[in-house]
Amino acid sequence: MIMKEFKKEIKTIDAEWLKVNIPCQNACPIETDVSGYVGAIAEGNFIRAYEINRMVNPFTSICGRVCAAPCQDNCRRGKIVDEPVSIRALKRFVADHAKDNGYKEKLAVAPPKGKKVAIVGAGPAGLSAADHLVRMGYNVTIFESQNIPGGMMYLGIPEYRLPRDIIKSEIDMILSMGAKLKCNMAAGRDFTISDLKKDYDAVFIAIGAHKSRELKMEGIELDGVLRGVDFLLNANLGYKVDLGKKVLVIGGGNVAIDVARIAVRKGKVKLAAAEDITTAIDVARAALRMGEAEEVHMVCLESREEMPAHEEEVNEAANEGIIIHNSLGPKRIIGKKGAATGLEVVKVKSVFDDKGRFNPTFVEGSESVIEADTIVMAIGQTSDLSWIKPKDGVEITSWRTIAVDPDTLATTAAGVFAGGDVAFGPRLLINAIADGKRAAESIDRYLSGQRIAQKKEKEKEMIVSYVTAFDVEKTVEKKERIHPPTIPIKRRIGFKEVEIAYTEEMAIEEAKRCLRCNHRISAGGDFCFLCGICKDICPQDCIDMKKVDRVSIEGNLEKLIGTKMMKLFKWTLPSEGPKTWMEGTAFVKDQENCIRCFMCQRECPLNVVTIEQISPIY
Repeated sequence: MIMKEFKKEIKTIDAEWLKVNIPCQNACPIETDVSGYVGAIAEGNFIRAYEINRMVNPFTSICGRVCAAPCQDNCRRGKIVDEPVSIRALKRFVADHAKDNGYKEKLAVAPPKGKKVAIVGAGPAGLSAADHLVRMGYNVTIFESQNIPGGMMYLGIPEYRLPRDIIKSEIDMILSMGAKLKCNMAAGRDFTISDLKKDYDAVFIAIGAHKSRELKMEGIELDGVLRGVDFLLNANLGYKVDLGKKVLVIGGGNVAIDVARIAVRKGKVKLAAAEDITTAIDVARAALRMGEAEEVHMVCLESREEMPAHEEEVNEAANEGIIIHNSLGPKRIIGKKGAATGLEVVKVKSVFDDKGRFNPTFVEGSESVIEADTIVMAIGQTSDLSWIKPKDGVEITSWRTIAVDPDTLATTAAGVFAGGDVAFGPRLLINAIADGKRAAESIDRYLSGQRIAQKKEKEKEMIVSYVTAFDVEKTVEKKERIHPPTIPIKRRIGFKEVEIAYTEEMAIEEAKRCLRCNHRISAGGDFCFLCGICKDICPQDCIDMKKVDRVSIEGNLEKLIGTKMMKLFKWTLPSEGPKTWMEGTAFVKDQENCIRCFMCQRECPLNVVTIEQISPIY
């Protein structure tokens, strides 16, 4: 599709309209302009696509590889046409293209505000906050307990999924804008909240969740039983981890699969599962590549259909040789002479109760044993909050997270904010990045003397470009999604990246599948003579014409389309006396099922129908 812009202005757009009509952007926690950058790729403007991403997300290249991509799950094309657009792979493509072509960041940094902000934790939330705060003009110092920044991006995600040079390059960009980093600085050991409040005007706590949750089970104290997060930290920092011939991972998530896949690269692993899907798959796939074990098994509480792991991650694990056993739960670890020798498991009757709550029940008398030399528990993560003292005034929840206002991320202590896993528990990477941006905005309001809490937006100011469409197909035909290529299974040894980036041709072709949901149809009622061509030609039957009085009787016109919309298009309810067809007719358009084919615009004989492209203001 070729689009030609002829006018641009700032307009207020109904926030609910944006939510319904641009579902990919609405699903993204950081509200990336997905349609905008995918559209730029379709037009071959790769650098513009990268800039749209980088404006809000300092980890564009990282997210292009490991983001859970909620935008894809909510893609309109995937819901009403065929398959979703490969949004994550397109993000990676433009990030790699920018890097490979020597693109230099052009992000504006505001003049210094003379205020200092301390950030505790150099993970995705903390670094994201630093990126936005530095650009706002604040003096930012990041304190990190490890000897290297990145948090779980570096310490938790295996290198075969996320190369370390990618992490370094994106962190270096944040530091190059003025953020200062102090590594080997542990909270509680090297400083306290009180220390920071003396020297800094605001504090943002973003220490993540680097502590493994414990599973109360017989045999947990035996030699050969490891914690999933500890395993990943050691493996990703390059320390040797002895696994033995048969490794079993308790956990059914992404971390568990990563452990298994790392172990397979050193040998093969047996894997058992529990409830934390993210931790478990990462652990399993990591163990797969460590090359010492001989077998790889994954045993999961959920059935294959119920597994919360990303389907592509589960499929990749199976393709690499991990055998997945569903509907089994751990009962006890068995051992001999103080060392673990296996896990007793029991068949699962159901994982959820009749109200949909996690409440596993088991089949009596169905116990069996899976032999193992090493057992890695990947059942979840939590934060170490022992360094926060009552005098700090920071409230801790019963879930062992820091209590925050969910909208502002303010804690119960003035000037102290918290976000990411330490405030909400383990979530998606993109959620942590979004928390960093949100915290930066709240800190900016706090240090500017403004009210931190903001009213919920009913309208948003957006850039509206008026465009003309050419070469539009009459329908949007089904077209197979282009999945990013991967290296062959037999070549997946060590920690070489598995997924391969799109070529330019592949990226453009996949981007053209986007329905361009950031476009909407508008009409100028003063010149329309109600020929009905737009209604007749619409392939989705999205447009209807109704007498205004019938609309009023059937559903109340003002309630249906809103008073503001009536005024915008100069519609009035019928009054006493005769009315012409034109004076008493309304067009009603189903926005959700519109596939943006723009046939109505192309076929309108008076060019009354126009197309608006809606973009965020950054």
